Amino acid sequence: MRPLCGAIITAGALIGLGLASIGVGLRYQNYPYLDSTGHPQWVWFRHIDTTLMFAVVSLVLALLIGLGTAFLGLAYHHHKRHLELMREGRLPGERVSA
Repeated sequence: MRPLCGAIITAGALIGLGLASIGVGLRYQNYPYLDSTGHPQWVWFRHIDTTLMFAVVSLVLALLIGLGTAFLGLAYHHHKRHLELMREGRLPGERVSA
């Protein structure tokens, strides 16, 4: 159940990051690409709006938490299955014959 919850959190964070990137693109689409000397200019992350920055940072944190939950949940599941097989007296690589 933990890996599934982690995957759901990760999927939600990825959807949110996609929507946030659309929001950032819409917010800064009228920003001039070239400055007065003809060099391209960029909007640095530290210069974007505070609310957009907060949204992107919180979604990245949710993504990392979801990935961590999924991987640790899978690791715990495999460890638990390993202990169950050892308790039954089988080696972890053995297959049960039909």
